[in-house]
Amino acid sequence: MNRMELIRRIAEKHEGVRIGDIEAAVGLILRQMKYVLASGDRIEIRGFGSFATTIHRARKARNPKTGEKIEVPEKLVPRFRPGKELRDVKMKKKAEMNRTSQIRKEEELRAA
Repeated sequence: MNRMELIRRIAEKHEGVRIGDIEAAVGLILRQMKYVLASGDRIEIRGFGSFATTIHRARKARNPKTGEKIEVPEKLVPRFRPGKELRDVKMKKKAEMNRTSQIRKEEELRAA
């Protein structure tokens, strides 16, 4: 799902709200999250997960094309860690998919 799909889905569920207002709200939330992460702080959304940044130290690397040694500067890298509720939903969905594929395999074996 991309940003516009998210906005459309929210608009479908909340018909009384203008799409422009939804776009503004989503943009504001995402911008604020960017600023918080860029400052090195952490964002936690209960039941969903947490966003944080980790520092990748400066290091030496090699250009694979030329073999030349290069210096890779230190950088902040965003990380997402899903919360328990999100992990549970994901595992439940995965289990359902496994059950469905298992049933199909059993039906194919019976038909053969």
